[in-house]
Amino acid sequence: MMRFEFTQVDVFGDTPLGGNPLAVVHGADALDEARMQAFARWTQLSETTFLLAPTTPEADYRVRIFTPGGELPFAGHPTLGTCHAWRERGGRARAGGRVVQECGVGLVELRLDGERSAFAAPPVRSEAVDDGLLAAVRDALGLAAAQVRAARWLDNGPKWLALRVDDAAAVLAIEPDHAALKRLAKVGVVGPHAPGGACAFEVRAFAAAVGVPEDPVTGSLNASLAQWLMDEGVAPADYVASQGTRLQRTGRVHLRREGATLWVGGRSTTVIDGRAVL
Repeated sequence: MMRFEFTQVDVFGDTPLGGNPLAVVHGADALDEARMQAFARWTQLSETTFLLAPTTPEADYRVRIFTPGGELPFAGHPTLGTCHAWRERGGRARAGGRVVQECGVGLVELRLDGERSAFAAPPVRSEAVDDGLLAAVRDALGLAAAQVRAARWLDNGPKWLALRVDDAAAVLAIEPDHAALKRLAKVGVVGPHAPGGACAFEVRAFAAAVGVPEDPVTGSLNASLAQWLMDEGVAPADYVASQGTRLQRTGRVHLRREGATLWVGGRSTTVIDGRAVL
């Protein structure tokens, strides 16, 4: 058994304990993949990350990201939370306020912006959704066909079946059949809030397919949704999304498009700081 420095971070929380928890194991180069996966199953968090030495001089660190059900090439809240934990343990970016993370999708740039950090979202791939699958997903969510304004497959590392519905109230009213969704797809649902509020959209993420019935706050999904909604002219180039409301969380994801780059930001707060024996 070996001891590793360990941090548990609250990510995207508007207030501490309001976001999505992330477990971070530091200096994990000696761990094999099976042990990493076993620890991710044990934490039962939506993601657990392992900090490693980079394999390219362009990167400040490398990270592997695991859900209870498997490894991801990229995910949003693990990217922000891992960067926060790395910096808190003395990590120093080679380019000042710009951090470069190496992960399964390649190099991801992060920037530090006051109390928040933000990552440059990978490009999203979009595909049409099969009508039969869409009908099955609607049934599993308890949504009528008329409530779903649009649907697309969105993929920026994690792949989500995304639904845009009438409004935020429809998002919050969903009572999902997680057993059915587990056999179908990871599903993200988004709907607009009334104009003039602090948040423009409400988001929910159902990921029973990878062992997470509902994810509290999901950076990669929000990144894909933002690129889709902005491209369709449904969302402005700068907005805040709310997520986690039904789970008694106050997740806030800040989305801003600058030129060709979408920045996805939020706050991170350390909650647990210690050692893990693995």
